[in-house]
Amino acid sequence: MPSPAPNPGSAPRRLRPSGGYRQLRSYQVATVIYDATVSFCDRFVSARSRTHDQMVKAARSGGKNIAEGSRASATSSQTELRLVNVARASLEELLLDYEDYLRQHSLRQWSKDDPEARAVRAVGQQNPAGTQRPTDWSDPVAHGKAYAHGCSTPTRR
Repeated sequence: MPSPAPNPGSAPRRLRPSGGYRQLRSYQVATVIYDATVSFCDRFVSARSRTHDQMVKAARSGGKNIAEGSRASATSSQTELRLVNVARASLEELLLDYEDYLRQHSLRQWSKDDPEARAVRAVGQQNPAGTQRPTDWSDPVAHGKAYAHGCSTPTRR
């Protein structure tokens, strides 16, 4: 069957823009989650445990799949959506691992209105996406140095 004749006056189809994932808020947050998870696991979870490995891999997968989905978006919305869903599932798995850790160590999980949770969110609101940041959060070395200054140990119930 012959393909339909092009519509005169219509522009040829172009690929959608892709990449630029380092400016996506989701990628930036996933980078912070990955760095925090590596630091947390190195400090509080035995490096020989499967949990350490699983948590770091889940955190890494979140950011990597966002980046890969962004790059694939030029040619396939379906692939982009699939990869974003993989990222979401990886980060959900990581959240469950953190909840398990808290429960197994008799630590309290913060509600969204707890002062500790508000303090963490306030840090993110000081530098909303798209504004100049004191640290380039897409630069893992600079971000790691900035994150290292703000780490604290978990508190028991």
